[in-house]
Amino acid sequence: MRILLSNDDGYFAPGLEILAAVLTTIADVTVVAPERDRSGASNSLTLDRPLSLRHAPSGFYYVNGTPTDCVHLAVTGMLDHLPDMVVSGINLGANMGDDTIYSGTVAAATEGYLLGVPALAISLASKTGQHFETAARVAKELVERFQHGEFGQPLLLNVNVPDVPYASLKGLQVTRLGKRHKAEPVVRQQTPRNDTVYWVGAAGAAQDAGEGTDFHAVAHHYTSLTPLQMDLTHTAQIAALSRWIAR
Repeated sequence: MRILLSNDDGYFAPGLEILAAVLTTIADVTVVAPERDRSGASNSLTLDRPLSLRHAPSGFYYVNGTPTDCVHLAVTGMLDHLPDMVVSGINLGANMGDDTIYSGTVAAATEGYLLGVPALAISLASKTGQHFETAARVAKELVERFQHGEFGQPLLLNVNVPDVPYASLKGLQVTRLGKRHKAEPVVRQQTPRNDTVYWVGAAGAAQDAGEGTDFHAVAHHYTSLTPLQMDLTHTAQIAALSRWIAR
């Protein structure tokens, strides 16, 4: 099996290193990741300048672009074969609910999916990063499931793993995305040159976090598996909009 591995935290991130080491035991892994932290880059492509591909001493390749750039470049130009799966992560921090819209980790997986490759985004749901090995083991098990019996449909899977020892996990739960409250206000600061600058505020607390959501699963020490799709059409509004323009 051939896996293209990427992330949004950069090619030097510990989560990427641990995941690569674990997946290499079951697959031929090629790592193409951003040269720096591109968290929050979403599905952006770099169209105003060329991209550079470089080879690090670790054996990883890195690109001066976004997570989407990395996967797009690898699949459409760098690799001489189509990978069997794109895996993105391990992200330091959860990607649940509305986070998926902004997440570079999810975006890297999404680009693989859009290019016809089954894809998996995996995140460790904390900011302390104490148990990357737990998330790596979960990722390996999911890849092995795919190896031993393909899902049968196009697959884009968003995975969030509690930051606990593997033995403390209660299992897997298939979930839907929850929803957060609106973000905290921006933080205004003055620079030493008396310019006003703004920091984007923290994500809001979970609003829709009931049973069945990714928030609920992770809070109860389950790994959350959320299947995603890229059809943004609001189908429930098609009929109402058709009536509206026919007036």
